[in-house]
Amino acid sequence: MDSISRSRPARALAACALAIVGCDPRGPAPRSPNPKPITGAVRVDTVARGLSFPWGLEFLPDGRMLVTERAGRLRIIDRDGAVSAPLSGIPEVSHGQGGLLDVALDPAFATNHIIYLSFAEPGPDGTAGTSVARARLGDAALDSVRVIYQQQPKVKGGNHFGSRIAFARDSTMWITQGERFAYREQAQDLGSDLGKIVRLNRDGSVPRDNPFVSRAGARPEIWSYGHRNVQAAAMDPATGQLWTVEHGAKGGDELNHPEAGKNYGWPVISYGRNYDGSSIGEGAVKAGMEQPVYYWDPVIAPSGMVFYTGDKFPEWKGNIFVGGLASQALVRLVIENGVVVKEERYLHELHERIRDVRQGADGYLYLTTDSENGRVLRVRPLH
Repeated sequence: MDSISRSRPARALAACALAIVGCDPRGPAPRSPNPKPITGAVRVDTVARGLSFPWGLEFLPDGRMLVTERAGRLRIIDRDGAVSAPLSGIPEVSHGQGGLLDVALDPAFATNHIIYLSFAEPGPDGTAGTSVARARLGDAALDSVRVIYQQQPKVKGGNHFGSRIAFARDSTMWITQGERFAYREQAQDLGSDLGKIVRLNRDGSVPRDNPFVSRAGARPEIWSYGHRNVQAAAMDPATGQLWTVEHGAKGGDELNHPEAGKNYGWPVISYGRNYDGSSIGEGAVKAGMEQPVYYWDPVIAPSGMVFYTGDKFPEWKGNIFVGGLASQALVRLVIENGVVVKEERYLHELHERIRDVRQGADGYLYLTTDSENGRVLRVRPLH
């Protein structure tokens, strides 16, 4: 299998040649070798079927699953695969690429039964924005539903809402978003939430140590900026660091580990091009803007992400798994010292768009497939 062999010194020299202003000593990011998919390496079971464009998947402590459907439905899937009727109490959602998106459990779910939902929330005059609601989970309904975050400003259009929810070790939450496509210049504007990852306390308040809390004109919830459309996020359980994957345009999907206050470049720098083939911004490297850890061109169209920590696949421990939509693949990334050293792709033979990737308490991987007759799949070793 292909591995990433380009050295840091070689990358640094290339960066100096490419940089518009100054020189980034880390150099341009390594590019995916676009490995040939591996077939027949794992077993795949259908756990549940008949779901309409399932988006987010989350395990309950008793082994049941919560699954969101993009149209605005939340369902509970029993351990035997039985799918519940839609739960009531779900906030109204806007459609297009949006709808009901991610679902996450509160760190104290075992005692408070609180969950969080990210969704595209309709606004006045045909506008919409990414929002997050907090609610108490019941057997057939959500109670005490409260919207704790609303992306500002709400704008027109149905594209690029993000969105994933990831919890830090201190129980603050990161919310990933998009820049709403036609408004990409706002990804560089600290007075706008578009194209930002935000960090909140569990009640929706802003942590006092957020990077822009004291900056005049900046929205205090912002954690990092210069993002395009971030549909994958996970915390590394070994380090506590946030990792994300965002959609590029025509090329330029990016793996990042967003740090507080840093600028990830969109739309000033990118490894992709516009859909009409024209160039984007000022190139791929610019001083003061972060390089991705890794990028894909052609794109995989990433959505969903997990660090594998189980024992069922011991050789995969510590690896990142990312769902691929356009690539119709489960993408495995081997990370050493913060660098991708190997990529493998699985399940291309299913011809399914992979929307979310999670690890169950049993150590298997679980996926949702993005279609009108979507499924929840379990990935097991061959033997």
